[in-house]
Amino acid sequence: MLIKKEKKGDINVYYVDKNIPDDKMDKLKNTFVKREQIDFIINDDADVYDASGNLLLRYRKNKLLKKNVDDFYTNVIDFAKNVSTNRGSASGSKKKNVSDNPKIMSNILGYMDSFSPIQKHLMKLQHKKIDLNVRETRFNMDHPDKFKKLLPMIKQIDGYYKKYAPSYYKKQRIKANQTPFKIPGTSFTTITTNVNFRTSIHKDKGDDEEGFGNLTVIDDGKYTGGETCFPQFGVGVNVRRGDVLFMDVHQWHGNLPMEKEGKDAIRLSIVCYLRINIWKKTKGISKEKMTKHNLTVKNLRGGGKNSTKKNRG
Repeated sequence: MLIKKEKKGDINVYYVDKNIPDDKMDKLKNTFVKREQIDFIINDDADVYDASGNLLLRYRKNKLLKKNVDDFYTNVIDFAKNVSTNRGSASGSKKKNVSDNPKIMSNILGYMDSFSPIQKHLMKLQHKKIDLNVRETRFNMDHPDKFKKLLPMIKQIDGYYKKYAPSYYKKQRIKANQTPFKIPGTSFTTITTNVNFRTSIHKDKGDDEEGFGNLTVIDDGKYTGGETCFPQFGVGVNVRRGDVLFMDVHQWHGNLPMEKEGKDAIRLSIVCYLRINIWKKTKGISKEKMTKHNLTVKNLRGGGKNSTKKNRG
């Protein structure tokens, strides 16, 4: 619900209140955002605050360098198209069995705070126990050279995070500086990529609650829709190639449907964040210990790359 709109320089500033009370939002969890729940869509540079003056989101267009965006897309898109069933609730599924969830293109880069099922299986087969329950993702292990080519864009996002959400950034960066298990030179441990994935209404979990959400989109081909929305407040944002969105991911959010104008249209969303359990498990650990640990985990794969073919994260 829009309370007030004003202009500060070239930035549109919106103040919004809740259209839907909290108890009703709880019942809408893991359903899909409907267009009638959204009062307006933001297409230009904007700041949005709630009725108490808390920052809900900050959106800036065309901030990322074209070369960085192109390099990121080229080096990650094949991996990002791998399918998984491990985003059940965010996909709107209520299935108890993970394998029954919809197959979606959602993948993880960087570090995770738990071992994958195949890694647990390999540890059991090899009678090994690894005390530190943190790991590199498959992309990092299999494609270290490609991962390095992603870093310029990730670091640029991190720089804008510092500029546009400094109080949140500062708290998150302090944590990131306390662990070597992070994306080098940033406040992030982990990146999630989603291809043409319409998330249901949810709040993010597992990230740093003192931090702020970071969202970037790289689109390829023509489509409409797919906007990132806060249905409780009636506001959505049309994030496109090269844009950056910083948002309170601990508020209810999800996507409107994406309508392709061509069958090959792609909306690749990139979410950068710090997984709080990685920080809790590894703060104070030396780089030397991290290197040794990463090698131990990698050596579980004695059968070669195909031995973890089913592990998409």
